[in-house]
Amino acid sequence: MEKYTPEKEFRVMSRDEVRRVDAWAIEEVGVPGVVLMENAGRSCAELVQQKLAGVARPKVCIFCGTGNNGGDGYVIARHLLNAGVSVRIVLCGEPDKVRGDARINLDILERLGHAVEPLDPGAEDLPVYVKAFAGDADMIVDALFGTGLRGELSNEFRSLIETINGLGRPILAVDIPSGLDCDTGTSLGAAIRAAYTVTFVAVKKGFLTSPDARGYVGELYIASIGVEPPA
Repeated sequence: MEKYTPEKEFRVMSRDEVRRVDAWAIEEVGVPGVVLMENAGRSCAELVQQKLAGVARPKVCIFCGTGNNGGDGYVIARHLLNAGVSVRIVLCGEPDKVRGDARINLDILERLGHAVEPLDPGAEDLPVYVKAFAGDADMIVDALFGTGLRGELSNEFRSLIETINGLGRPILAVDIPSGLDCDTGTSLGAAIRAAYTVTFVAVKKGFLTSPDARGYVGELYIASIGVEPPA
């Protein structure tokens, strides 16, 4: 994992280019998607631990969506729990919508006896629930939406993101701050304002396209998924 600096040349990719890398790794190289997810999540967990190294008994709250970004969140949770970190895992959406590699990692957590707590993003008392989950967290992990997000956020997820931002806790975004468009770097109605973003494979095009993106991305780190795409 390497921290981004503008002085050094980094690989930059659009949403579609990143998808092609994932397809190449899975279909041509033969790396199962669940292994790519494991590598991505482990890198994020390592950075969380680095940033909280000076905190006694750190607490982390991970907000997970129902897609693969949430799957990364479950991997992060497992590695942090293995390291003795206190973790709350919050699933923002219906559990039966979690499928594929994300479902594998959710099931692993539950079989290990770790609670995954549900949160309805449309709940009337949403700020109360979010504060109860994460108000005392030393760090929040944003694993709600990944690079595939397009179009304006629904009102309920806009409220959720704004509420998380409003807690004033440091946030680590997984791959991209939720609500930020991968290619344009603009907010899709609301976006997580991260202190740190761990992005996978390459710097995302939108991080450099929009002058506003830096205010959402924070410190940017590029992590490997275990295989490097051809130059």
